[in-house]
Amino acid sequence: MSYVTILGAGKIGSAIAKLLHRSEDYTVLVGDRDAQSLERLSASVPVKTFTVDVTDEEAIAEKLEGQDCVVSACPYSVNPGIARAAAKAGASYFDLTEDIETTNAVRSIAETAPDRLVFAPQCGLAPGFIGILAHSLCRGFEKLDEVKMRVGALPQYPSNRMAYNLTWSTKGLINEYCNPCEAIQNGRRIEAIPLEEIEHFSLDGVKYEAFNTSGGLGTLCETLAGQVRTLNYKTVRYPGHQYLMSFLLKELHLSDRQELLREILENAIPIVKQDVVVIFCTVTGWRNGRLQQISDARKIYPLNCDGETWSAIQLTTAASLCAVLDMYLNGEISHGGFLKQEQVNLEAFLANRFGRYYAENSARLATSIS
Repeated sequence: MSYVTILGAGKIGSAIAKLLHRSEDYTVLVGDRDAQSLERLSASVPVKTFTVDVTDEEAIAEKLEGQDCVVSACPYSVNPGIARAAAKAGASYFDLTEDIETTNAVRSIAETAPDRLVFAPQCGLAPGFIGILAHSLCRGFEKLDEVKMRVGALPQYPSNRMAYNLTWSTKGLINEYCNPCEAIQNGRRIEAIPLEEIEHFSLDGVKYEAFNTSGGLGTLCETLAGQVRTLNYKTVRYPGHQYLMSFLLKELHLSDRQELLREILENAIPIVKQDVVVIFCTVTGWRNGRLQQISDARKIYPLNCDGETWSAIQLTTAASLCAVLDMYLNGEISHGGFLKQEQVNLEAFLANRFGRYYAENSARLATSIS
C-alpha cells in the first residue's frame, strides 16, 4: 500500500483521488483550504481529508511526514512552496503545471533534495503526455528535422462566436495565452509570441486552427537542443477563436488586466463536460537515408465513471499524472531527482492501468471506467 497526499480538491484533484482510491493500492489523503470542496469529495469517495492553507509550507511538511508522494493539483503559483515542503518531509513530488518559471523552481528544489526522491512537474496532458508521445516518435530517426505538437480541449458542440467553452482552469488558460512560448527555430532556441503563427488543418473531416501558446513543450526544448531544426507546440481550437482572443488580449489590452478577463470569461462562457481532447503530433526526419514523416492523432471523449460523467480534459489530465506516479512507485521509473516527462517510456505508459485511457482513444460517452 502506498500513501499519497493530494493538495487541491477541485475537478482534477478529485479525479486523481478517485482513480488512485479505486485501484485499491493507495491510501489517499486530500487537503484543501475549501471545506465544502472536501465535503463534496468525501461524499463521493471514502478518502480522508483535511483543511490546510496550501501556502503554509510548515503545515504541509508536517502533514507529509510518512507519505510516499504528494500531488499538487493547486494553482501553479503555490507549487514551489509545496515542493519545498515535500523535500523537507521526504516525499516525492508531482504536479500539473504548465508554467515555465514554476517548473524551473521545482528543478532547483530537486537539486538539493535527497537523491531517492523524484520531483516530477508537468504530469498532465500538455505538458505531460504530449511530451512522452513526441519523444517516443523521435526514436528511430537518424536525424530529426521537425517536431510539431498540437493539443486542444474543445467543446464537442461549439455554439458561440468564440467556438469555445471553458473546460479547465481559466487562470491556466489565460497564462498560456499571455506568456512567451519556447520553441526551436532554424536550430536555435527562441521565445515565440503567444497567439501568433496561426495554422489550419483538418482531422477526421473537422477543421481546426492552431497557434502558439506557452508551456506545452515542457522540457523538450532542452532535451532536443542541437538535434532538431524546428520544434514547436500550438494549442488547437476551432477556426475563429484566435482572432477573438487576440482582439481581447492585444487590442483591448486585457493581457494587462488578467483578473478582469478571468471574470469576463467565467461569467460569459459556460463550462461543459461534453468536450473532446484532440492530440496531434508529427515528427519529420531522416531514416535509412530518406526524409520520412510519422504522425500520431488521437481524439479522446468523456467517460462515465459509476454514473458520474468525467470530461475528456479531466480524464486525460488525471490519468496522465496517476500513470506517472504509479509507474514510479512500481519501480518502472527508477530515475531520481528532477524527472522530465520525455524520460517516461510511452509503451509502458499506455500499458499502465491509468495510462490505458489514452490508448482507448475511440472511447465514447457511454463507455465506463472499470
